Formats: sequence, C-alpha cells, structure tokens
Amino acid sequence: MKIYLTKIPGLFKTLLVLILITGWTYGNYDNITEMGMTHRMMMLVIQLGVILFAARLGNILFEKMHLPGVLGELTAGILIGPYLIGALSIPGFPNGLFPIYTEQFPISPELYGICALASIVLLFMAGLETDIKLFMRYSMVGSLVGIGGVVISFLVGDLLTIVFSKILFGVTLGFFSPACLFLGIIATTTSVGITARILSEQGKLDSPEGVTILSGAVVDDVLGIILLAVGLGVMSASKASGNVNWGRIGLIAAKAIGIWLTATVIGLVASRKIGILLKWFRDRSSIAMMALGLALILAGLFEEAGLAMIIGAYIMGLSLSKTDINHVIMEKLNPIYSFLVPIFFTVMGMLVNIKLLSSKNILLFGIIYTFGVIIAKLIGCGLPTLFSNFNLLGTLRIGFGMLPKGEVALITAGIGLSAGLLSPEIFGVAVLMTLMTTLITLPFLKTLFGHDAEGVRKSIITGEGTRLLFKFPSLQTSGLMTSKLLSVFDSEGFFVHTLNQSQKIYQLRKDEMIIGVHNKGKEIEFDCSKSEVPYINTAMYEVLAEFESTVKELRKPIDGESIAKRLQERMTGAGIRSDLAAYISKDVLIPSLKSDTKQNIIDELLEVLNQNSFIKNFESARKVVHDREESMSTGIQFGIAIPHGRTDAVQRLVCAIGLKSGGVDFNSIDGKPSQIFVLTLSPESASAPHMHFMSMISQALDENGRKALLTCKTSKQMYEVLTKTSGPKKIKFIKKK
Repeated sequence: MKIYLTKIPGLFKTLLVLILITGWTYGNYDNITEMGMTHRMMMLVIQLGVILFAARLGNILFEKMHLPGVLGELTAGILIGPYLIGALSIPGFPNGLFPIYTEQFPISPELYGICALASIVLLFMAGLETDIKLFMRYSMVGSLVGIGGVVISFLVGDLLTIVFSKILFGVTLGFFSPACLFLGIIATTTSVGITARILSEQGKLDSPEGVTILSGAVVDDVLGIILLAVGLGVMSASKASGNVNWGRIGLIAAKAIGIWLTATVIGLVASRKIGILLKWFRDRSSIAMMALGLALILAGLFEEAGLAMIIGAYIMGLSLSKTDINHVIMEKLNPIYSFLVPIFFTVMGMLVNIKLLSSKNILLFGIIYTFGVIIAKLIGCGLPTLFSNFNLLGTLRIGFGMLPKGEVALITAGIGLSAGLLSPEIFGVAVLMTLMTTLITLPFLKTLFGHDAEGVRKSIITGEGTRLLFKFPSLQTSGLMTSKLLSVFDSEGFFVHTLNQSQKIYQLRKDEMIIGVHNKGKEIEFDCSKSEVPYINTAMYEVLAEFESTVKELRKPIDGESIAKRLQERMTGAGIRSDLAAYISKDVLIPSLKSDTKQNIIDELLEVLNQNSFIKNFESARKVVHDREESMSTGIQFGIAIPHGRTDAVQRLVCAIGLKSGGVDFNSIDGKPSQIFVLTLSPESASAPHMHFMSMISQALDENGRKALLTCKTSKQMYEVLTKTSGPKKIKFIKKK
C-alpha cells in the first residue's frame, strides 16, 4: 500500500513515522500470540494511542452532526478494527496495527482487559448518578414502565431469534439457547444517558415524562442486570448438564436475585458508614481512589460468585449515591472516566465483523430485530403510562425516551462474545441494533419534546421541595455573597460541588441534606426541602453580618497610593506594545481633546466609542464610569488617568485614548494634572482581559512612551507610538455592529 506522506497533516505524519520506526525496530511477527511480553506491551501502547485519537475524532464528527458522540466512537472502532483498516499491512507491522488475535476473539487479552476495567468504571459511575429519592418518588409509574419494557422486549428479542435461527444457523434454537437469551437481554436495555442529554438540552429533565423516563430506566437497568445474572447461570447450567433443568434454573435465579438484593440492601443500609470510612482519608482524590478500589473488589467478588462484574460495580455506585461524597467521587474520577470509556466504546466497535453483516440473512435479521425491539419498547414502556395520568403525547414521549441503546447493551454483548456464548454474527446484530435505535430515536424525541404541550391529563403537584430567592443590588455583590456562602457551607462540613461553572450552579451535600445553589445574575436561588429552609436563612443571615463587618473594615483608610504607583513599575518583555493592537484602533485615538474638566473628558472619550458603534447603551456606560470615578480617582501619576468601568453595554473590552495639552485636574495621586487619558469598558457578565490590558498600557506608557505620545499630532502617530514594538502578529480591531 502506497502512503502519500505529503497529504497527511503534520501531527499524524509524525505519529505514523514513529510507529513505522518502532515496528521496524522490533521486527515482524507472523502471529500476535508469538510476540514477547515487551513487544506486546509496545503494541498495546500504540493501539491505545490510535484508539484515543480515533475515538475523539469520531466523537467530534458525530456531535457536529447533532448525533451522540458515543456513536462516533463506536463507528471509529468499526473502521480501525481488525476486520477493516486495522488489519492492513504496513511496513514493520505485516499483520496491521490491530491484527486478529484468534478466530474466536479478534482483540488481544490485554486490550480487552482495559475494556473490562472501563465497563466497571462506567457502571460504577452510573450507580453514583442514580437518584434514589427521585426513583422512590416516581417508583410506581417508573416501575410499571421499566417492568413492562423489560418483559415485552425480552420476549420479543428471544422469540425473534428462535423464529430466524433456522435461517441464521441452520438449526432451530430453543428459548434458553445462549444466542436467544442474550438477544432477549440486550433488547431490554436502555441508554438513559443519551435520552437524558436530549431532555437536558430541551429543559425537560424535571418534567413528568422526563422523571418517569429516568426512574423507569433505573428499574430497566436493575432488571436487565438481574436477567443477565440469571441468564449466565442458566447458560452455565445448560452447558454443564446438556439440558435445561428447571429446578437448577430456579436455584440459579433465586441465587442471582438473592445476592443482588442482599448486596444492594446491605450497601444502601451501610452507605453512611462506608462514606464515613472513606472521609477518614480526608483528601478528595484519596476518597475517590478508595471508592473505586471498593468497586473493583466488589466487581471481582461478584464475578467469583458467578455473576457479572458490572453488577458489583453498579451496586457499589448505587450504595455511595446516597452519601454526601458521591459528587466528590464523580468529579475526581472524571479524568479516568474520560480516558477509559471512549476506549470501551471504540473497542466494542472493533469487535464487529462488518463483513458478516454484509450477509443478506444477517442484515435482514438485524433490521427485523431492531424494529421488533422498537415496537416492544413502545408497547411495553408506553402502554402502562396510559393508566397513570399520561395522555397519548406523554405515552409516546416515554416510549421513545426508553428506546436508545448504549453502554449496557454493548457490555452485555461483549460479555457474551468474550465468553464464547455469542457468535460474531449475533454480536454484530447487537451493535447494529444499538446504532439504529439511537439514530431512529433522536429525531422523534426532539420532535415530541419540541413543543410545550403537556403530556399529562392532570397537572402534577410538586412535593416537599421549595425554592428560596435572595436579591442583591449588583452582580459583584451577588458574586461575593455566593463565594462567601459556599465557603461557609464548606466550613460547616458540606461537600460543595460545582455542577456547571459557566452557569454558576452548585450542589451542597451533607449526610442526607442536598441543597442546590444557583447564582442567577443579581439573584441567588436555593433549591431545597422545606426542612432545610431555616438552615439556609440562618446561613444567609450570618454571611450578611460578616459581609457588613467586612464593608465597615474596608471603609477605613487604605494606602491606595502605594498600590497605584506600582501600576507603572517597569517591566521588560518583547511584544507588549504590539499586543495593544488587539484592543485599539486609529478611530478611537484623539490627539487633542477639547474638554477642560474630568467629567467632560470622560464623556468625550465615551462619545468617540459610541460614534464608532462600540457601545450599545451610552447612558448605562456613562453611569458606570462616573460611579467608578466617584468611589476612587483613576488619576495615577506621571500625567496619566485610566477611567474605566464594567457594563454589558459592551460585548468585549473596548478602549479610547486621548491627549490634552496642558493637562486637566484628575485628582491624581502625585497631585499633577493628567495629560494622557485611557478609558476602557469591559462586559460585566462575561470574562474580559481588563487587568491584562491595564498592565500592558502601563508598561507601554513608560517615560519614553509618554514623551513620544505627547508629541503626536495625529491619531496615526499615536497608534504607531503605542504599537511600535515588534512582536506577535497584530489582531484586527473589529467594530461591533
């Protein structure tokens, strides 16, 4: 295969060259199983690197098409896997970067080992995210939705496999055959993550349909995992005895359900003690690592007991979901999750033998199986809601919301393939169904939730939750209060979690207490139970008292002059003045100001910005600059004044600079008239590099800079003086329309 290096981007070209050099260095092997340990580790490292790149690119591409990124990772795995590009021979790697390990299982044990670890992390995190209170609140209708979906879907998946088994395998399979059981179990799964993302984007997560879908998905996952445990036991018993022993099946089912329920109950009851044990380590990273260690241990014990590892991981996550450290664990494990989970989905795609899916019989069965699962879910999950206050629209929303397949389906299929209980053809059908159900569901969900029509016959009255709202005079005050409140709650033993940094949404957890905090501009909103209202009011009162005390302290004289003088301490560094070109233009440089007073100088500079369409609301901008000037003069020393303010009348940092021969009294700290005026405006509710700009302008107006600037007669000359130092490429200053 001829490789055109000139057509490959620089980074990939470098990677490819390094891979080829490494391959030649270590030599060629006809079979991956013949490799030495060192060579196999080298192959693993290269494979992981390629997988990470492919997974990320697939994720980005699919998200740009408004599709779940997980489908991009799955597709990337199919493309680079051992059945397609991964098997192509390249210099140094005659069998490809992803050679087929064995005919029964295409990837190496070490790569699948990392995949198994990823599945444990995935289900552990899913357990941590389970809202027990939400589940209990909607347990009745959620249970009906979950149970209905599981029963109908399992029967349809199993029976469809029986009907088509003669065409697919040449023999008629029984109800308890591994292929039938696995396709029945896979049909029951729901990827609540995909649905939750769509609901979140449309603001429907806390709607009756959204909450019912989430609680139904919990039941769905629990029953699906129990079915997997029972199914594995049945297949193991059938394989050992050669026939189906109903008594043994009953014992296996009782054992699976018994272990599951016992472990779950013990975990939930002991969750607080487990949390206290983990908090003994104090450091948040240590807490998260120890929690993951417990999940791994329990996962291994469940595998030893004949159940799947993911069941133990899910139970440990479910147990810790009740504790006040669950968000701490999720936050600290997020980098591990971000590393492992894309590898898992990509490797799942690599297990798909796309050539087998080209068979007409397999492809036809895959399509029929997919649509059978869709109909089963719509009937099984949607029908019970008609008897639970939902109308037809609500029923369709819930039915389609329970359709997407994802991580649990792929984990289940991977377990069957790795154990030799599923053929590559059936695994491919499972992956095809996962892709199709998700792709079909997305447009339906967006359409069904795209309008505000209610999905219930009678509006549902909310429970004990309540919201407290505190209003403040400015964004700065609200921000300071939020910061202080979070600090106070932290000192009270609460775990403070940042749920959304950009929207300033936080969650406070301590034992059974869960309080939501949202900084909404000039308001702070608390979401809590009624029993927690006095606690919040007390905390707010204490913070206000402390805040008042701080304000009184700040009214005492502060040595502002010494700080202001430091603004013009000399700093060396290339490119400082040229960087100013990103913020100034000739249009806002005035070589000869007409005004003779401080207030008029400010107004004249603001008018220049206004005339150049940099200000949306002149009066608003004028008020903030004059208010800032009244609180403390911006006249510094050496004839410079820097009036400024923060206002949403501008969308980015804007600046106007003017000169006044003879100067104007600006109450400067050195008592001398100001001749150089630098007025800046920055947006209030968005980040802007105000301090960075002021630092640059202070350095540009050193002794030589001031002398040169005061000799300028035109705006062009001023611009050249301010940006004359050679440095980075100048950024064009764009006017706001």
